[in-house]
Amino acid sequence: MLYLSFFLILLAIIFLWQSSRQQRQAGLPGGRVIYTDTRAWGSPLEEPLFDARLGLTGKPDYLVEQKGQIIPIEVKSGRAPDSPYDSHIYQLAAYCLLVEKVYGKRPPYGIIHYPSRTFAVEYTPALESSLLDLLADMRRDEARSSVERSHDEPPRCVRCGFRNVCDQKLA
Repeated sequence: MLYLSFFLILLAIIFLWQSSRQQRQAGLPGGRVIYTDTRAWGSPLEEPLFDARLGLTGKPDYLVEQKGQIIPIEVKSGRAPDSPYDSHIYQLAAYCLLVEKVYGKRPPYGIIHYPSRTFAVEYTPALESSLLDLLADMRRDEARSSVERSHDEPPRCVRCGFRNVCDQKLA
């Protein structure tokens, strides 16, 4: 009986160590994972977060509850830039906004994790206001019959999902 107890305790320690290791490899801070949009942990995929008033839907890669706060984490597979791309910051800000609407808790920050680097992005009132302005601009553009290309960068056109139907592509 003593050997069985020792074995079960050892098994629990190994399980906790492996779980902690997986969390660090995914770029997650300490805390309890309460939402995941990845099958990496063998759990079923979660429903998207949704705010009907804003018409905003999103699926962060992870939500971690840490000391009563909920932190959204977005994992990127590409090379890490010197600072996060604006599009990644706005994506994370949208997740922060959705967390506040769905869970009633305003995240103080969110995390963007690249393979070699991690950024904590503060969710400030200024960032929220900028996000809401961007969403309003997007709604206005959506209502228009024609929207002009927003850049002069051929590499962006090469990677764009609308490349096949765009009459303004640069590459």
